Amino acid sequence: MVFDFRDYVEIQPSAAREQWRSVGARSPVVAGRQVAFLPVETLTCLAASLLVNHRRYGGSTAHRAAEPVPTLARLIRRPNSSVLAKMANLDGSRRNGAKHEVEVAAQLLCEPGRLGAVYRLVLRAARGVGITPEALPDFLGLADDDRELVLIGQRELDEVDVAAAVRPAAAGWSRERTDLEERVTERLLIAAVRIGQHRFAGEVLRNHAHRCVFCGLSVDLSGRRAARMLVASHIKPWRVSTHAERLDARNGLAACPTHDVAFDTGLMTVNGGLRIHLKPALAAAVQADPAARAAFGRPPLAERLLLPAAASPPRERYLRWHHQHVFGEMIPSTETCGDGPD
Repeated sequence: MVFDFRDYVEIQPSAAREQWRSVGARSPVVAGRQVAFLPVETLTCLAASLLVNHRRYGGSTAHRAAEPVPTLARLIRRPNSSVLAKMANLDGSRRNGAKHEVEVAAQLLCEPGRLGAVYRLVLRAARGVGITPEALPDFLGLADDDRELVLIGQRELDEVDVAAAVRPAAAGWSRERTDLEERVTERLLIAAVRIGQHRFAGEVLRNHAHRCVFCGLSVDLSGRRAARMLVASHIKPWRVSTHAERLDARNGLAACPTHDVAFDTGLMTVNGGLRIHLKPALAAAVQADPAARAAFGRPPLAERLLLPAAASPPRERYLRWHHQHVFGEMIPSTETCGDGPD
């Protein structure tokens, strides 16, 4: 059966259930054997791309792919490499991907709320034919209610900066993918930037155990983390970072809104030994103003970044950039947090 754009973005529950039944009856697909992806498989891969960057895993490292790729691969009876290749088709990394898949990705990634609704429908259809949470986890955490899918970390992105960043790639696509409308390629490239920022923010928050590294704040409401009480921002801002730096979780800090803004605007900084320093004017305000003391006194502000034992510390080169270009004052830097490999 040949599927078209509407079979994906307007998928119906009955069709989704039938497709999952077909997947369940399938023999394992070996590498190199072509078996067309059904819409439910493709849509689940698209949702998984919000968590996993397929570019991190080449052919020889596909077996190391992060969850939910291995679990999804087992469910649809394909190797990890097939799931990663489908993600590449969807975001245009593999230019031989089907036109309708790129159009589906452009449509849904630019409308996270709609992608969340499609993901929820596909997941509930899987449950309806007996696919358990162990076989197909709710990896986006949307199954139990009708919350809208929201991309995190987007506050840092300016539309003008994003448009400028994707312009060179858009020009290349217009030459190589003449089958796609310019509007589709631009939407997909902008979506790729925003998904990358979403993954970056999620990785930073996980690395810092969902706590403010400056004061330790973590708000948990009946097992669910409170929205917007923590943010994950770049140390060296996104707009001046290279592509690799934009995706490097060691260029990020998790912080409560107050301490995030103070760091971003240079009211405080962190040296190579992870010690937190205040601007002299802010330090003086802490002594004179109870409100300033409540936010920037010690406590609640820690002497050094509050990092979990297993956390990867920020790279010193990003901290140095912040010292020089944001904080703008010389501070002691006798210790070093290291700049080694991940």
